[in-house]
Amino acid sequence: MSEFPAELKYASSHEWARLESDGSVVVGITDHAQDALGDVVYIELPEMGASVDAGSEVAVIESVKAASDIYSPVTGEVVEINPALEDEPETVNSSPYADGWLFRVMPTDMASMEDLMDADGYAASVEE
Repeated sequence: MSEFPAELKYASSHEWARLESDGSVVVGITDHAQDALGDVVYIELPEMGASVDAGSEVAVIESVKAASDIYSPVTGEVVEINPALEDEPETVNSSPYADGWLFRVMPTDMASMEDLMDADGYAASVEE
């Protein structure tokens, strides 16, 4: 059974977003997504300083089963990427909501956060 922390917001494309105190948004993939992918072997993260649009493809995760596109849940600028994932992409499998975060965006438009689901909404969507 996948877990969905209540403090996060969720995209239908299986990314999570956490609003930080500095106004930035940390992004990762959900427990459900990492479980469906299987063992993650490589992650292509976005470039630092890249402009991203909500719903646009920004990264790729490759697993032993498949490659999957990662979409930004918010519009803004990539201000940080998780350097640990370069050497240990499997961290996404063991810690999708903590150490396995992917990147951080400084939003230029917070409206896209309003379009995301809460934990209950996301849980219902993956059960369908």
